[in-house]
Amino acid sequence: MDLSSKLRHIADFPRPGIDFIDISPVLQDGEVFQYSVDCLLNELDGVDFDKVVGSEARGFIFGAPISYVTGKGFVPVRKKGKLPCKTISACYDLEYGSDTLEMNRDAILPGEKIVIIDDLLATGGTVFANIKMIESLGGKVEKILFLVELRELKGREKLKDYPIQSIIEL
Repeated sequence: MDLSSKLRHIADFPRPGIDFIDISPVLQDGEVFQYSVDCLLNELDGVDFDKVVGSEARGFIFGAPISYVTGKGFVPVRKKGKLPCKTISACYDLEYGSDTLEMNRDAILPGEKIVIIDDLLATGGTVFANIKMIESLGGKVEKILFLVELRELKGREKLKDYPIQSIIEL
């Protein structure tokens, strides 16, 4: 299946000059969504890990079913102020702004092996913020998976010290 043909491009969103990659068509078609999750799962064959980390909100969409199928815990990473427990935080830059992410302080134990899953790799800022929090809690990033990678934004360079796999490269 050609997953790249299922993506929708929205010009000048959320601001002029940004080509927003919309994954809604992938999610709205059950067969396509199932295939995309299966593709991500296939990339975990042979990877030893304890938990899946996914960032709000689209990292939840792909990370949670993978957590379920593999029987591993799922760690939600949320925007600042959304988690009720004691948290750690990391700031990051996007191609169109900046923000802060948070994770519960007790979400990852020292020595746990982590897989990060997100929908899209652009500049790498969001995932790098995840990595900083994971490592500050003593976790080790075993693999990072994306459905889509925007190669021209060079996010992979920011994450060069980690094993990365993308299903679709644009």
